[in-house]
Amino acid sequence: MTKSELITMLAEANPHLYQRDVERIVSTIFDEISAALAKGDRVELRGFGAFSVKQRDARIGRNPRTGDAVKVESKYIPFFKTGKQLRDKLNS
Repeated sequence: MTKSELITMLAEANPHLYQRDVERIVSTIFDEISAALAKGDRVELRGFGAFSVKQRDARIGRNPRTGDAVKVESKYIPFFKTGKQLRDKLNS
C-alpha cells in the first residue's frame, strides 16, 4: 500500500472529512514520526509496533562489481519491531 492509497482509503472511510484534510493528517503523522526518530526517540504505536533508531558500526564491505574492499562508515538506521497484536493477526 502506498501513501496515496492509504489517504484514499481513509478518505472513503471518513466521508465527513475532505481528502486534502486526510492527506494533511497522514503527512503530519509521518512527519512527526520522522522528527522523533531524527532526535533519537522511540515511537511506539500500541498493538502495531515500535520504531527506533539503531547504530550500525563501521565495517569493511565489498564492491560487488569489482570485489575491492570498501570502508563503510558507521550510520544510523531506522528499525521496526512488530507489536504482539500485529504478529498474532499475521500468524492466525
